[in-house]
Amino acid sequence: MKFTIEYNPEFFDDLVQAVDWYNNKLIGLGDRFLDKVKKQTAKLSTSALLFSVKYENIRCMRIEKFPYLVHYQVDEQTLTVKVEALFHTSRNPGVWHKRALD
Repeated sequence: MKFTIEYNPEFFDDLVQAVDWYNNKLIGLGDRFLDKVKKQTAKLSTSALLFSVKYENIRCMRIEKFPYLVHYQVDEQTLTVKVEALFHTSRNPGVWHKRALD
């Protein structure tokens, strides 16, 4: 089954903040992080159902080699994956829950 991927605009805000933070730590590290996120989120079109549901209908995919999770929803009827957020694993999950309700 192949899904169309849609992105919540807030996901891009999360991504820019993380890339900037990594680039400030080591030149080029943010670019490597961005590349990993792009490659892994693109794979959701064919692997979205492989990841378990963590919060209500939200699934999480870990970014390889980085402590981040991509939060997304799957609509099997419309064959759509909606990427909602990019969160550091050390953040309080309550932040995600509050954001999802806004």
